[in-house]
Amino acid sequence: MRDKVEAALAKVRPMLQADGGDVELVEITDKGIVKVRLTGRCKTCPMSQQTLRGSVERIILREVRGIKAVEAVEEA
Repeated sequence: MRDKVEAALAKVRPMLQADGGDVELVEITDKGIVKVRLTGRCKTCPMSQQTLRGSVERIILREVRGIKAVEAVEEA
């Protein structure tokens, strides 16, 4: 499943990188929650939640069966 999530992220990554940001996969929980970290300009962008829901989550949910949601996590 991790490979499928990474492949889905690869589809959205060029759009994020064009604006100076990126996304990295942190974890996939047993409950089907994908945890990602927004990096670069995406980390501080006021539109980051819209990007997370409208782009990242939408693509992952469409591409990977069994995923229920995508959540952003902060740096440790």
